[in-house]
Amino acid sequence: MRDGFIKVAAASPELRAADCAYNAERIIETVARAAREGARLLVLPELCVTGYTCGDLFLQKKLIEGAEAALEKIMRETESFSIATLVGLPALMEGKLYNCAAVLCGGALLGLVPKKNLPNYGEFYEKRWFCPAPEENARVRLCGREVPFGVKLLFQCAALSDFRFAAEICEDLWVPEPPSVSHALAGAVIIANLSASDETAGKAEYRRSLAAGQSARLVCAYVYADAGCGESTTDMVFGGHNIIAENGRLLAECAPFTTGRCSAVADLQLLARERTRLTTYPENSARGYETVFFDMEISETELAEREIARLPFVPEDDAERGERAGLILTMQAHALKKRLEHSQSKRAVIGISGGLDSCLALLVAVRAMELAGRPKSDVLAVTMPGFGTTERTRRNAELLCESLGVEFRQIDITEAARLHLRDIGHSGRDYDVTFENSQAPERTQILMDVANMEKGLVVGSGDLSELALGWATYGGDQMSMYGVNSSVPKTLVRHIVGRAAECTENEALRRALLDILDTPVSPELLPPDGENIAQKTEELVGPYELHDFFLYHALRFGFAPRKIRRLAAAAFAGAYSAETIDKWLKSFYRRFFAQQFKRSCMPDGPKIGSVTLSPRGDWRMPSDAAPALWLDDLP
Repeated sequence: MRDGFIKVAAASPELRAADCAYNAERIIETVARAAREGARLLVLPELCVTGYTCGDLFLQKKLIEGAEAALEKIMRETESFSIATLVGLPALMEGKLYNCAAVLCGGALLGLVPKKNLPNYGEFYEKRWFCPAPEENARVRLCGREVPFGVKLLFQCAALSDFRFAAEICEDLWVPEPPSVSHALAGAVIIANLSASDETAGKAEYRRSLAAGQSARLVCAYVYADAGCGESTTDMVFGGHNIIAENGRLLAECAPFTTGRCSAVADLQLLARERTRLTTYPENSARGYETVFFDMEISETELAEREIARLPFVPEDDAERGERAGLILTMQAHALKKRLEHSQSKRAVIGISGGLDSCLALLVAVRAMELAGRPKSDVLAVTMPGFGTTERTRRNAELLCESLGVEFRQIDITEAARLHLRDIGHSGRDYDVTFENSQAPERTQILMDVANMEKGLVVGSGDLSELALGWATYGGDQMSMYGVNSSVPKTLVRHIVGRAAECTENEALRRALLDILDTPVSPELLPPDGENIAQKTEELVGPYELHDFFLYHALRFGFAPRKIRRLAAAAFAGAYSAETIDKWLKSFYRRFFAQQFKRSCMPDGPKIGSVTLSPRGDWRMPSDAAPALWLDDLP
């Protein structure tokens, strides 16, 4: 269990108010089902052994005795299941009645967590029957066992260090400073809430946002189990609205009045690493907490129920994707506008190839001029055909510039590159790395010289994916005066350009953008095969969707290569074989480590997302770091 995945569940069993024996049977069935389906943690509703709506019956001795007998039966009948279960019931302790969460595992009662915050609306709510939790933990007897009792209990799985959870009950979440804050600071990675929240119009959305928000605030998994339809409807109705959230993300939900159960695979390792990464996350404070250890067989959790995005940099929702594309383009343009103003540059000079990256850089430059109130003609686009340039990309470059209204120049570098190759003693007929890389510095020299002539600034187009792989010629396309795409991965570049094509009313621009999107990604450094591009980047370095997936999980969460391989296998099932994923993952780590020297002196550029490689901000790494540990994780 190196990956930290655990299946958790929340359920609202069918109940009858005050019928503890019946409720125990339904709870046992629910636990058995959850265990069969692979869940290792099950959260049930508040007071589910008796029903939340028993009212003054809570003060009847028979109900309390019935609840204890039911709990005894639940423990006995679920002893063989490898699952921790939180069950709600009333418990009488030293003459005081408490609304409790009983934590069970393997037939053992691990502890009792009483409710801390009791509502008191008129004479109806809980202070009529229950006492609030005491400030300090204690030891109590229930079902013939002495167990820990208190709010400050942390439950720890001996077999999986990140499997640590704590419990709170219903309104404990709704108050300004809920117990879950202290639980998280004490080290709980999962917070379980046993609830009985009645349904009112519009309340489900608030409840959902509250649970998701708490999971984000505490960087935890939040499992919320709500009382269901079996409760009495004398004055209220309950819908069994169960929610599982992780770090602000809704993993699973059972909408009110539906199935009454939901489950999800939580990534506890992700949460633990995110807390480590956030240096502002408060230091663990376990003062007054008691850790209760439990044994459980932990097998590898299937990932079928966990949604793993193939394109983690790209929102899956169409509306959100469009909004994100517009925001990123605006951020890039404002950054470039500021740099142009500060450097007093009269022109933005861009090398335009007819490919995706230079297309986005050109769109950014045009937007920057619009923001500055300057004419689009202040953008100077220079296309520099060389040995591998095809008519298609050259034509697209020209059409793109014409439709955007920028100045367009063509400067052929073929003869200059041939002369340079002759000068260094190269035949010009050997299509080796020297032949290829002779072209990029020539283009950079032209752009820099033109920028000097025009009192302009060279805008770089290299993207985040290329920086990660080192797919740039050092001192060539690796260099510019400002890199607007340096935080935008290739998969996102494609969607931003696609969004521009969707939104423009300029038909010529739309056609050019769509054809650029349809053109294979290529450096075009080798002579073409007729009209066909001879080099296809993704055949040489691997699919960008895989590399962006690797990059995101390696940098954003610091996952080990073995875990990234497992995530990729699940995300790209049916698209790439295990051998293909393994091949390109190993290539990713080799290239990422070997090419750091290019990133150590990369130009300025705006930070766009949570993953960037600027040596001045988010990524600091020695250029001589060895990849052995990472490659050894991929036997």
